[in-house]
Amino acid sequence: MAKLRRLGEQDRHFGALGISPEPEDRGCHSGRWIAPDGRERWVTGRVQVGYRTGQRSGRRIKPARHSPGGTIAMTKDKTFLYIGGCNRPTPYFASANARGISIFGFEPASATATPIGAQGGIDNPTFLTAAPDGGTLYATSEVAEWNEGLLSAYAIDPASGALSYLNRQSTLGSITAHASLDRAARFVLIANYMMTPETEAPNQSVAVFPRRADGGLDPAAASAAHPGHGPDAGRQERSHAHCVQATPDNRHIVVSDLGIDRLVSYRFDAATGAIAKAGETALPPGSGPRHFAFHPTQPFAYVVNELASTVASLAVDPQSGLFTVLDVTPTLDDTTGNHCSEIKLGPDGRFLYVANRGHDSLSIFAIGADGIARRREAVPSGGNTPRHFAFSPDGRTLAVANQDSDVVTLFGVDAEDGSLTRLGRDIAVGTPTAICFVTTGG
Repeated sequence: MAKLRRLGEQDRHFGALGISPEPEDRGCHSGRWIAPDGRERWVTGRVQVGYRTGQRSGRRIKPARHSPGGTIAMTKDKTFLYIGGCNRPTPYFASANARGISIFGFEPASATATPIGAQGGIDNPTFLTAAPDGGTLYATSEVAEWNEGLLSAYAIDPASGALSYLNRQSTLGSITAHASLDRAARFVLIANYMMTPETEAPNQSVAVFPRRADGGLDPAAASAAHPGHGPDAGRQERSHAHCVQATPDNRHIVVSDLGIDRLVSYRFDAATGAIAKAGETALPPGSGPRHFAFHPTQPFAYVVNELASTVASLAVDPQSGLFTVLDVTPTLDDTTGNHCSEIKLGPDGRFLYVANRGHDSLSIFAIGADGIARRREAVPSGGNTPRHFAFSPDGRTLAVANQDSDVVTLFGVDAEDGSLTRLGRDIAVGTPTAICFVTTGG
């Protein structure tokens, strides 16, 4: 058997092992290999992660088992759908009907979801995110009475999708609203909305948690608080961080803060998790920036403003981590009684999607060559209060969490024009607030 060695250039490395990667897989390869000593090792196309048992690191494309005899047996990918929701009475939720984290098998070709079970033992898992290798799921706990939320880690069984509890950490602030991973998947980033007085500890708006070798979490490596307020006394009486993401080059992390109408940028040390404030980008007063999305290939980003029901198109400066506002446009012709929630770009970056709560619809925008999002149409979301949505891994299905209808609605996505068609395969699930698709090696 060819000797497994430190990864260099990907095609040279895989060629030495007798593998010819498929064209669509070039750029990042990972899989489970059996080394000469019989131990399993997970490798990616960018880094060698070393020998580990049952631990995966990096983005997995096509896992492959390399036996001592030299035979390659490709394992079949499996896709699972995890749905989090409110399961504990909360003042600002109309219901608490979730079972915890509901687990479904998902068949991408037919867009069919099959119930598997549910993970209990967690309060209000209202936001979910997963490691890009499909090995670990992270869930926030959003409980109004707590000064600190929780971030819980679960190992994902690649064959069954079942979850196994690893550990959890305090998020250092109340009403934990969002979680994501940095681009190297070494840290989990969280944003705390905060409803406690600023004088009460710990009062941290953003925190960075190192990932352990098994996917579990170490205590926070860094955190920061956002002072200030906005013009809306009812909703902007203090900082309300709502989303945090690393920039595409992983040099900065950015936090959208609904309470202060700012995108707050931090320099990010991808080795230690340390952060240092780089600056702020102001949005129109009273906007209430909630979530944002980076374009997959161009230096643009898009922010959905919950309070104003607008989308801001932004140019990104990779050097500073700051933004320039190019355009602001409403999500609907009449935004009365509406407050926006989620925003995502389609996989190829040509179309942008925004959820409207109140109007209960999804607005579809086309992205111009100038980076500006221009609204085309709005379609019914399939229920009341569309809080979150996510694309299936192949980009052909959009799943929408209609929080106050106890249903996740599935739409087919037209690859040519970005339009949505309701598939009629709704998923009944209590008070859904977060959707996370995960692909494993089966």
